[in-house]
Amino acid sequence: MPDDERYERDEGEAEALDRHWQEILQELRLAQTGTQIMFAFLLTIGFTTPFQASDDFTYALYAATLVTTAIAMGLFLAPVAFHRVVFQERLRDRMVPIADRLASVGLLFLVAAIAGALLLALDIVMGRGAAIALVLGVVTITVLLWYALPAWVRHTT
Repeated sequence: MPDDERYERDEGEAEALDRHWQEILQELRLAQTGTQIMFAFLLTIGFTTPFQASDDFTYALYAATLVTTAIAMGLFLAPVAFHRVVFQERLRDRMVPIADRLASVGLLFLVAAIAGALLLALDIVMGRGAAIALVLGVVTITVLLWYALPAWVRHTT
């Protein structure tokens, strides 16, 4: 049976909240890991010799990308910290919707971070104009897959 709200479940409110919490944590594990790896790689770029010879655009893009990656990482880790603070306080009914919002906003920052990191790399390989065009294409595809496709599926069911 698909894990879908259209299908009736034989579970109480507490069980549903526990299931939703576990689903959010599973999604965050994937997003956190990738974001943390990207953040670590970005941190090393600033200390390389070629980066020291970059222009102001590259420095600004690097700073913005590093900050958006850090914010995405913070948003993905926030539900874990939240859980630690309210552990055993019976607040899962409030914690699950907050964690959902944090994860959703984290994904928006992750799109920006991916775009910035990709632009940093492609700017060196293919020139700024072509890099910007390609990154805009990647962002468009990502937005379509992450937001438009689920919205379409939700609308058509």
